[in-house]
Amino acid sequence: MNLGFQLFSARNVDLDATLKTIATLGYTHAEGWGGLYADPKALRQKLDANGLTMPTAHIGLADLEDADKALKITEALGIKVAVCPWLAPLDRPTSAEGWTKFGERLEKIAQPFIKAGLKFGYHNHDFEFAVYDGKFGMDYLLAAAPSVLAEVDVAWIVRGKADPAAWLEQNGNRIIAIHVKDIAKPGEGLNEDGWADAGTGIVPWTTLLPLAKKVTKAEYYVAEHDNPSDVTRFATRSITNIKAMGL
Repeated sequence: MNLGFQLFSARNVDLDATLKTIATLGYTHAEGWGGLYADPKALRQKLDANGLTMPTAHIGLADLEDADKALKITEALGIKVAVCPWLAPLDRPTSAEGWTKFGERLEKIAQPFIKAGLKFGYHNHDFEFAVYDGKFGMDYLLAAAPSVLAEVDVAWIVRGKADPAAWLEQNGNRIIAIHVKDIAKPGEGLNEDGWADAGTGIVPWTTLLPLAKKVTKAEYYVAEHDNPSDVTRFATRSITNIKAMGL
Protein backbone atom coordinates (compact mmCIF):
# COMPACT_ATOMS: atom_id res chain seq x y z
CA MET A 1 0.00 0.00 0.00
CA ASN A 2 1.17 3.49 -0.86
CA LEU A 3 -0.74 5.99 1.27
CA GLY A 4 0.08 9.59 2.08
CA PHE A 5 -0.85 11.88 4.96
CA GLN A 6 -1.84 15.51 4.46
CA LEU A 7 0.18 17.42 7.02
CA PHE A 8 -2.45 20.15 7.23
CA SER A 9 -4.31 17.61 9.36
CA ALA A 10 -1.56 17.98 11.98
CA ARG A 11 -0.92 21.71 11.69
CA ASN A 12 -1.70 22.24 15.40
CA VAL A 13 0.73 19.66 16.76
CA ASP A 14 4.46 19.05 16.65
CA LEU A 15 5.74 18.30 13.15
CA ASP A 16 8.63 16.07 14.22
CA ALA A 17 6.33 13.91 16.31
CA THR A 18 3.80 13.72 13.50
CA LEU A 19 6.34 12.58 10.94
CA LYS A 20 7.62 9.90 13.30
CA THR A 21 4.07 8.71 14.02
CA ILE A 22 2.90 8.46 10.43
CA ALA A 23 6.09 6.70 9.34
CA THR A 24 5.69 4.17 12.15
CA LEU A 25 2.07 3.58 11.16
CA GLY A 26 3.03 2.79 7.58
CA TYR A 27 2.31 5.97 5.64
CA THR A 28 4.89 6.27 2.87
CA HIS A 29 4.59 9.93 1.99
CA ALA A 30 3.46 13.23 3.43
CA GLU A 31 1.64 15.96 1.55
CA GLY A 32 2.82 19.46 2.28
CA TRP A 33 0.85 22.65 2.77
CA GLY A 34 1.76 26.33 2.64
CA GLY A 35 2.76 26.76 6.27
CA LEU A 36 5.68 24.33 5.97
CA TYR A 37 7.93 25.87 3.33
CA ALA A 38 9.88 28.50 5.25
CA ASP A 39 12.93 26.20 5.17
CA PRO A 40 12.39 23.49 2.53
CA LYS A 41 15.84 21.95 3.02
CA ALA A 42 15.24 21.47 6.74
CA LEU A 43 11.85 19.94 6.00
CA ARG A 44 13.46 17.57 3.50
CA GLN A 45 15.91 16.43 6.16
CA LYS A 46 13.03 15.68 8.53
CA LEU A 47 11.24 13.67 5.85
CA ASP A 48 14.40 11.75 4.94
CA ALA A 49 15.08 10.96 8.59
CA ASN A 50 11.70 9.24 8.78
CA GLY A 51 11.87 7.46 5.44
CA LEU A 52 9.12 9.66 3.99
CA THR A 53 8.82 11.47 0.68
CA MET A 54 6.69 14.42 -0.45
CA PRO A 55 5.58 13.70 -4.02
CA THR A 56 2.53 15.98 -3.78
CA ALA A 57 2.22 19.35 -2.12
CA HIS A 58 -0.27 22.15 -1.72
CA ILE A 59 1.23 25.50 -2.68
CA GLY A 60 -0.83 28.67 -2.42
CA LEU A 61 -2.02 30.40 -5.56
CA ALA A 62 0.10 33.51 -5.00
CA ASP A 63 3.23 31.39 -4.53
CA LEU A 64 2.42 29.31 -7.62
CA GLU A 65 2.24 32.51 -9.64
CA ASP A 66 5.82 33.21 -8.52
CA ALA A 67 7.08 30.17 -10.43
CA ASP A 68 10.77 30.66 -9.62
CA LYS A 69 10.03 30.66 -5.89
CA ALA A 70 7.68 27.70 -6.11
CA LEU A 71 10.04 25.63 -8.25
CA LYS A 72 12.79 26.08 -5.68
CA ILE A 73 10.42 24.58 -3.11
CA THR A 74 9.53 21.65 -5.35
CA GLU A 75 13.17 20.95 -6.15
CA ALA A 76 14.26 21.02 -2.52
CA LEU A 77 11.49 18.67 -1.43
CA GLY A 78 11.37 16.32 -4.41
CA ILE A 79 7.79 17.32 -5.18
CA LYS A 80 6.35 15.78 -8.35
CA VAL A 81 2.87 17.31 -8.32
CA ALA A 82 2.30 20.95 -7.38
CA VAL A 83 -1.29 21.47 -6.30
CA CYS A 84 -3.29 24.68 -6.04
CA PRO A 85 -5.18 24.00 -2.79
CA TRP A 86 -8.07 26.42 -2.72
CA LEU A 87 -9.51 29.83 -3.58
CA ALA A 88 -10.26 32.53 -1.04
CA PRO A 89 -13.97 33.41 -0.91
CA LEU A 90 -13.57 36.74 -2.69
CA ASP A 91 -11.69 35.03 -5.54
CA ARG A 92 -14.25 32.30 -6.21
CA PRO A 93 -16.05 32.50 -9.55
CA THR A 94 -19.82 32.70 -9.50
CA SER A 95 -20.60 31.93 -13.15
CA ALA A 96 -19.66 29.57 -15.96
CA GLU A 97 -17.64 32.35 -17.55
CA GLY A 98 -15.84 33.01 -14.29
CA TRP A 99 -14.84 29.37 -13.89
CA THR A 100 -13.66 29.27 -17.49
CA LYS A 101 -11.49 32.34 -16.94
CA PHE A 102 -10.05 30.85 -13.77
CA GLY A 103 -9.27 27.64 -15.65
CA GLU A 104 -7.44 29.68 -18.29
CA ARG A 105 -5.48 31.39 -15.53
CA LEU A 106 -4.49 28.05 -13.99
CA GLU A 107 -3.44 26.75 -17.40
CA LYS A 108 -0.95 29.60 -17.70
CA ILE A 109 0.28 29.14 -14.15
CA ALA A 110 0.85 25.43 -14.79
CA GLN A 111 3.18 25.84 -17.75
CA PRO A 112 6.50 26.54 -15.91
CA PHE A 113 5.91 23.50 -13.72
CA ILE A 114 5.12 21.25 -16.64
CA LYS A 115 8.19 22.58 -18.47
CA ALA A 116 10.24 21.63 -15.40
CA GLY A 117 8.93 18.05 -15.62
CA LEU A 118 6.32 18.29 -12.88
CA LYS A 119 2.58 17.75 -12.93
CA PHE A 120 0.16 20.44 -11.85
CA GLY A 121 -3.15 19.92 -10.08
CA TYR A 122 -6.08 21.66 -8.47
CA HIS A 123 -7.68 20.51 -5.19
CA ASN A 124 -11.42 21.00 -4.88
CA HIS A 125 -13.69 21.95 -2.02
CA ASP A 126 -17.48 22.11 -2.24
CA PHE A 127 -17.88 25.46 -4.00
CA GLU A 128 -16.48 24.12 -7.29
CA PHE A 129 -19.53 21.87 -7.44
CA ALA A 130 -22.06 24.65 -7.71
CA VAL A 131 -23.98 24.24 -10.97
CA TYR A 132 -23.95 26.81 -13.78
CA ASP A 133 -25.92 26.15 -16.97
CA GLY A 134 -26.08 22.46 -16.14
CA LYS A 135 -22.39 21.94 -15.38
CA PHE A 136 -20.24 22.10 -12.27
CA GLY A 137 -17.79 24.95 -11.88
CA MET A 138 -15.07 22.28 -11.67
CA ASP A 139 -16.03 21.03 -15.12
CA TYR A 140 -15.61 24.48 -16.67
CA LEU A 141 -12.24 24.80 -14.92
CA LEU A 142 -10.92 21.52 -16.31
CA ALA A 143 -12.26 22.18 -19.80
CA ALA A 144 -10.40 25.49 -19.91
CA ALA A 145 -7.19 24.04 -18.42
CA PRO A 146 -6.21 20.90 -20.36
CA SER A 147 -2.82 20.67 -18.62
CA VAL A 148 -4.26 20.86 -15.12
CA LEU A 149 -5.06 17.63 -13.29
CA ALA A 150 -7.42 17.13 -10.37
CA GLU A 151 -6.59 16.19 -6.82
CA VAL A 152 -10.07 15.08 -5.84
CA ASP A 153 -11.33 15.65 -2.33
CA VAL A 154 -14.26 13.23 -2.38
CA ALA A 155 -15.71 14.33 0.97
CA TRP A 156 -15.95 17.91 -0.25
CA ILE A 157 -17.80 16.68 -3.35
CA VAL A 158 -20.29 15.01 -1.03
CA ARG A 159 -20.64 18.22 0.98
CA GLY A 160 -21.24 19.99 -2.32
CA LYS A 161 -24.23 17.66 -2.83
CA ALA A 162 -22.79 16.10 -5.99
CA ASP A 163 -22.35 12.41 -6.80
CA PRO A 164 -18.66 11.53 -6.31
CA ALA A 165 -18.94 8.16 -8.07
CA ALA A 166 -20.35 9.71 -11.23
CA TRP A 167 -17.75 12.47 -11.22
CA LEU A 168 -14.88 10.01 -10.74
CA GLU A 169 -16.12 7.92 -13.65
CA GLN A 170 -16.55 10.91 -15.94
CA ASN A 171 -13.20 12.50 -15.14
CA GLY A 172 -10.97 9.57 -14.27
CA ASN A 173 -8.32 10.43 -16.84
CA ARG A 174 -7.82 13.87 -15.26
CA ILE A 175 -7.38 12.65 -11.68
CA ILE A 176 -3.82 12.49 -10.34
CA ALA A 177 -4.55 12.15 -6.60
CA ILE A 178 -7.42 11.47 -4.22
CA HIS A 179 -7.98 12.69 -0.68
CA VAL A 180 -9.42 9.91 1.45
CA LYS A 181 -11.46 11.96 3.89
CA ASP A 182 -14.73 11.26 5.67
CA ILE A 183 -17.78 13.13 6.95
CA ALA A 184 -19.08 12.44 10.44
CA LYS A 185 -22.42 10.77 10.94
CA PRO A 186 -25.28 13.03 12.06
CA GLY A 187 -24.71 14.24 15.61
CA GLU A 188 -21.05 13.15 15.65
CA GLY A 189 -17.80 15.04 15.10
CA LEU A 190 -19.29 18.29 16.36
CA ASN A 191 -15.92 19.34 17.81
CA GLU A 192 -14.16 18.42 14.56
CA ASP A 193 -16.13 20.54 12.09
CA GLY A 194 -18.23 17.54 11.14
CA TRP A 195 -15.34 15.50 9.71
CA ALA A 196 -14.43 11.92 10.63
CA ASP A 197 -11.57 9.45 10.43
CA ALA A 198 -11.52 7.67 7.08
CA GLY A 199 -13.92 4.75 7.02
CA THR A 200 -15.93 5.82 10.06
CA GLY A 201 -18.32 8.32 8.50
CA ILE A 202 -20.96 8.58 5.80
CA VAL A 203 -18.77 8.70 2.68
CA PRO A 204 -19.19 5.26 1.02
CA TRP A 205 -15.49 4.50 0.79
CA THR A 206 -15.99 0.74 0.64
CA THR A 207 -17.42 1.25 -2.86
CA LEU A 208 -15.70 4.50 -3.85
CA LEU A 209 -12.14 3.33 -3.19
CA PRO A 210 -12.34 0.27 -5.49
CA LEU A 211 -14.10 2.42 -8.07
CA ALA A 212 -11.39 5.06 -7.91
CA LYS A 213 -8.70 2.44 -8.41
CA LYS A 214 -10.59 1.13 -11.44
CA VAL A 215 -11.70 4.27 -13.28
CA THR A 216 -9.11 6.92 -12.42
CA LYS A 217 -5.43 7.43 -13.11
CA ALA A 218 -4.78 8.48 -9.52
CA GLU A 219 -1.17 7.87 -8.55
CA TYR A 220 -1.50 9.11 -4.99
CA TYR A 221 -4.00 8.55 -2.19
CA VAL A 222 -3.79 10.88 0.78
CA ALA A 223 -5.56 10.63 4.14
CA GLU A 224 -6.86 13.94 5.46
CA HIS A 225 -8.99 15.33 8.26
CA ASP A 226 -9.46 19.10 8.38
CA ASN A 227 -9.72 19.38 12.16
CA PRO A 228 -8.99 16.22 14.16
CA SER A 229 -9.08 16.57 17.94
CA ASP A 230 -6.54 13.74 18.17
CA VAL A 231 -4.11 13.48 15.25
CA THR A 232 -2.68 10.11 16.30
CA ARG A 233 -6.17 8.62 16.56
CA PHE A 234 -7.07 9.95 13.13
CA ALA A 235 -3.86 8.72 11.54
CA THR A 236 -4.15 5.27 13.15
CA ARG A 237 -7.81 4.61 12.46
CA SER A 238 -7.61 5.94 8.93
CA ILE A 239 -4.70 3.84 7.73
CA THR A 240 -6.20 0.75 9.40
CA ASN A 241 -9.54 1.27 7.67
CA ILE A 242 -8.04 2.19 4.32
CA LYS A 243 -5.91 -0.95 4.37
CA ALA A 244 -8.99 -3.00 5.17
CA MET A 245 -10.73 -1.47 2.14
CA GLY A 246 -7.98 -2.73 -0.11
CA LEU A 247 -5.75 0.17 -1.05
